[in-house]
This record gives sequence, structure tokens and C-alpha cells, in this order.
Amino acid sequence: MDSHRRVVKLYANRDVERVLLGVPRGHKHLRLAIITSRNEVLVFSEATLANIVRAYVTIKTHPVRRAVELQQFSKTDEFKEEYAKYQLLETEKKDSEVEEELLELLKEASSQG
Repeated sequence: MDSHRRVVKLYANRDVERVLLGVPRGHKHLRLAIITSRNEVLVFSEATLANIVRAYVTIKTHPVRRAVELQQFSKTDEFKEEYAKYQLLETEKKDSEVEEELLELLKEASSQG
């Protein structure tokens, strides 16, 4: 298998065995763990989860927006001091472009089985 080949997976409710959300002992921030039926565990930081939730709420509650892209940006002088070095921020990509990219990813996931 090509080591540079992208793996695209679609996770539906039937693919998720458990979800854990909480602050692990000795930590200050939430962690989200998704345990899949494929024996995979995905762990997300609170910052990542917050960015995803923010994007989700924006799309679900906005009267016009249908899609959004978040992209990783490194800290600049413009960031508030208390913010982490890396942020997932909204890009200027058009809703239609995001929707098209999502469609292509779904096709790719289907073709990979």
C-alpha cells in the first residue's frame, strides 16, 4: 500500500461503540474519545471539540450558511494572549466549494470500503 495514500473513513452511529467526554485526572481541559467498532480510538482536545461545535452551531443556526471550512493557523500577534498556538479558524472558502469537497470525500470513503 502506498504510504502517501489518504485514508477516508465515514463514521455513522453504527460504527461508534462508545464516546467518552470529561476531564482526565491531572488535566485541566476536556477530552473527547470516540471508540469505534473498527477498534480505533480517536481522541480530541477541548479546543478541537470547541471549534467543531462552533462550526456546527453556525451552520445549523445561520439562515444562509450551508457549509464551513476550518483550517489550522499558527498563533500570530493578532491572537488573544490566552489562546493556544494553533487554532482552527474559518476560511473564506465558499459554501458550495466546501459542499463539493465533502461530496468527493464521501465518494472516496465509499470506494475504499
